[in-house]
Amino acid sequence: MFSRSCIVFIVLVGAFFHLCSAMVNLTLPGQHPFPEDVVQDVHRKVNVSLSRRQMLSYTTNEQSSSCATGNPIDDCWRCDPSWQLNRQRLADCGIGFGQYALGGKGGKYYVVTDSSDHDPVNPTPGTLRYAVIQTEPLWIVFATNMLIHLSEELIFNSYKTLDGRGAHVHITGGGCITLQDITNVIIHNIHIHHCYEAGETNIRSSPTHYGWRTKSDGDGISIFGAHDIWIDHCSLSHCKDGLIDAVMGSTGITISNNHFSHHNEVMLLGHSDDYLPDSGMQVTIAFNHFGKKLIQRMPRCRKGYIHVVNNDFTQWEMYAIGGSGNPTINSQGNRYIAPFDRNAKEVTKRVDTEEESWRGWNWRSEGDEMVNGAYFVASGQGVEVKYEKAYSVEPKSAAYIDQLVMNSGVLTNSGHNLGKWSARDNGGGTDLDANSGVVEDYDEDEDSGSCRTHSYPILSSLLINLSIFLFLHVTATSMLL
Repeated sequence: MFSRSCIVFIVLVGAFFHLCSAMVNLTLPGQHPFPEDVVQDVHRKVNVSLSRRQMLSYTTNEQSSSCATGNPIDDCWRCDPSWQLNRQRLADCGIGFGQYALGGKGGKYYVVTDSSDHDPVNPTPGTLRYAVIQTEPLWIVFATNMLIHLSEELIFNSYKTLDGRGAHVHITGGGCITLQDITNVIIHNIHIHHCYEAGETNIRSSPTHYGWRTKSDGDGISIFGAHDIWIDHCSLSHCKDGLIDAVMGSTGITISNNHFSHHNEVMLLGHSDDYLPDSGMQVTIAFNHFGKKLIQRMPRCRKGYIHVVNNDFTQWEMYAIGGSGNPTINSQGNRYIAPFDRNAKEVTKRVDTEEESWRGWNWRSEGDEMVNGAYFVASGQGVEVKYEKAYSVEPKSAAYIDQLVMNSGVLTNSGHNLGKWSARDNGGGTDLDANSGVVEDYDEDEDSGSCRTHSYPILSSLLINLSIFLFLHVTATSMLL
């Protein structure tokens, strides 16, 4: 009897260790089996775009030479003067781990005509909430300038593209954007700011389902157990929690060409140090501008493989890149400008971890430019040999940062056609002439974090801008009180 019990015990122990091993080697949906190949592909695309820019500078083709920036994402679609006739080409322009995000490619165009958000359970047709919960792929565009103040978190369904090109679109309010247990989402050219906690109510997530939601964290964009996600050319600031957080086994993510400002904890990647599925998290952070009044987490990583490439870090108060739980952090071709505080010069921070533990973590810096005393503490045994063998394409240094990030954040139409929306532009449907309501030129004032507009052709645009001003004024007043 005793020997039989021992045999059963040994079998159970073996099964336990087998299960633990399987969890450690867990492969997530959307996880690339060879992350070094993805990194190399990013460098190859950057090199091709920069070489094309140099070649075009010697030609007489002013249209081509003026649009080429060396940024492979922008050059993919912005160099076509008629790109608005095929907006869905954008889905072919991604790079890095999120490059396979289809968004609403191949689906119908859905035009948001109503900026209201009165009922999170029964959204009104024509609203953004009604569009994002649909089951079929949709390419979502906006009829005119909009300030969409959410009543509750905006829960997406899979295969959606939010395309804000040609309109002045702000998303604010309760919970903001939630991408939970879904796949294939592209969010492009949207202002996301002043998001706060919401919930303790029912919210619809599909045409056939709604459910009770507890209180949200107040993230600008919350990625939860989702994969194949691409966030491009957005401007994010002033949120309650993170500007972008990705947790609970999310992977296949690219965060590119965005402008971050006025925030404390900018970006969190990973649920906790002990959550094993996040070991499969893979994120590309490329061509972003980390701007004014940022404090920390650009990003803060737990586990996974994080490629930070060709970003401009112009301010932090505590640190730029932090981590715990043994993430791999590959920093290449970034510019790090340290603050004047002599105690905050280090780019990196190992959070709540002794050096004996983090000494073996693979954190490396290659081709980065360190300004004003900034320094990066690398780690990992044989890290240089490991990474050098992985590349047949040399990564470009931070010398190219200015041109790579020159258009970060929401795009303006200076020198380029922003493709103001009409249904006729994309073939078929009743013509929706939204051109008269679209802002002519728009810039973001980094010093104040507010919006500065130059010319609005009709009264509706003035009302949109006034609504934004009143919202920011009320928010600031309530915070002071």
